[in-house]
Amino acid sequence: MFDTFFGLPLHPLVVHATEVIVPLAALLVLLTAAWPRFRRWGAYLTAGTALVAVALVPISKESGERLEARVGENALIDAHSELADGLLPWTVGLLVVAAALLWWNLRERRARASSDDARASRRANLRWVPVTLLVAAVVVAGGTTVDAVLIGHSGATAVWSGDMG
Repeated sequence: MFDTFFGLPLHPLVVHATEVIVPLAALLVLLTAAWPRFRRWGAYLTAGTALVAVALVPISKESGERLEARVGENALIDAHSELADGLLPWTVGLLVVAAALLWWNLRERRARASSDDARASRRANLRWVPVTLLVAAVVVAGGTTVDAVLIGHSGATAVWSGDMG
C-alpha cells in the first residue's frame, strides 16, 4: 500500500508534502500562541494543519521503509531512518499545543460574550495560561522544525551522495 503510486516510489511524493506541512504547522502554532488576533480567526486552521502533519508522518515513515527495502540499506539511509523515528512525538506535541490553543480561543470568546465581573476576575487569574501556551509552542515548534530539517537534509544527502543502491 505504501510502496508505489502509478509506478513511482510513494516516499518522495509523500515526504515533500510532509516537509511542507510539518513546518507550516509549527509556524501556525507559533502565530496562534503569540498573536491573539491571529488566534481568533486561525485557531481551527492551526489545529487542522497540525492534525494533517501528524497523519503524514507515519505515512512518510512507512513509505520510506518500503523504499529502503527496494534500494537496500547503507549508512546514510540508516541515519535518515533513525532521525525520522523522532518526528512523530514532535508533531503530536504540536497537535496537543494546537488543541490547547483552540480551547483557549474558545474560552476567550465565551468570556468576551458574557462580560460579567465574575468571569472577568476569573480570566484575570488565568493570565499564566497564554504564557504557558506560548512557551510550549516555542518548544514544540522549534523541536519539530529542527527535527524536520535534519531529517530532510539527511534524506537529501542519502539520495544525492551517489552512494545509493
